Amino acid sequence: MLDRAQNPSFAKLLQQFFVDYLGQQKAVSRHTIAAYRDTFQLLLQFAQVAIRKAPTELTMGDMNAALILGFLDHLEKVRGNSVRSRNARLASIRAFLKYAAHHDFGALATIEQVLAIPMKRHDKPLVGFLSKGEIDAILNAPDPATWTGQRDRAMLALMYNTGARVSEVAVLRLDDLVLGPSSVVHLRGKGRKQRSVPLWRQTAATLRKWVDQDDRWNGSRPLFPSATGKPLTRSSIARRLELAVGKAAVTLPELSKRTVSPHIIRHSTAMHLLQSGVDISVIALWLGHESPTTTHVYLSADMVMKEEALLRLQPADVGRARYEAPDNLLAFLKNL
Repeated sequence: MLDRAQNPSFAKLLQQFFVDYLGQQKAVSRHTIAAYRDTFQLLLQFAQVAIRKAPTELTMGDMNAALILGFLDHLEKVRGNSVRSRNARLASIRAFLKYAAHHDFGALATIEQVLAIPMKRHDKPLVGFLSKGEIDAILNAPDPATWTGQRDRAMLALMYNTGARVSEVAVLRLDDLVLGPSSVVHLRGKGRKQRSVPLWRQTAATLRKWVDQDDRWNGSRPLFPSATGKPLTRSSIARRLELAVGKAAVTLPELSKRTVSPHIIRHSTAMHLLQSGVDISVIALWLGHESPTTTHVYLSADMVMKEEALLRLQPADVGRARYEAPDNLLAFLKNL
């Protein structure tokens, strides 16, 4: 417990925010910690130039609205970040300042000013997704006569069926899969929250074929291992998808013009469920969305598509380099 009679330094608060709060109390994922870390690396580097202070010399008083607004402006105008990225950086700073408010009462006025900085509004682009024909071509692309092809077929089928995030697919174990009259897979999503997603019969059959080809399986083994038996990484999964898309594009040339990522597969799942008449609240549960508003982007995209189809039926007349300086606080962030 901190001694509230003596306010801790900014450096100490930031370290405790990462180690004690994010790492232990919240137990967030390493990807979340990395996102917060990157924000503060950029902020500290900006402060070195803007107010000519090394990171270890900064105080909570330096974390004022003027500095943060300048940093946000720098992100957009100098680094070329999108409004979405700018808002994500501000959210990270807000989270730290809310934590700091409980430990440094002397900085409350400064913290309140920064917390009053609003998120910037922006036009959200319509989600991109694939047609059912394009999805089928990708799912059928891997060679079923090879071990790698069987694995990729099973993995891509599960990704499309569940709309799982690539991070969720990467950590799947055999015992997360339940094959039977009512097949399901248990996914571990954001914030380590778990959800169970039903599997279609065709998906279950593909997964059954994959699992049955090796009688040495045990429950703790990765469901989709590499050739060495280790779990596929997120980048490896994206690469396997890329290879399947390239092969599918031979028979479906329009795919060669598309950028297809694991997240596009997720979007496609949501749109196809919506177009099949599945309720939006069920889709939110299916995808593991914390807020229903996140799922509403698919409603918007579907409505735009319908409006465009209606119009077609109507008559024709109608960066800069980063500043690197040796500093203990920056070194701490880089080693997270």
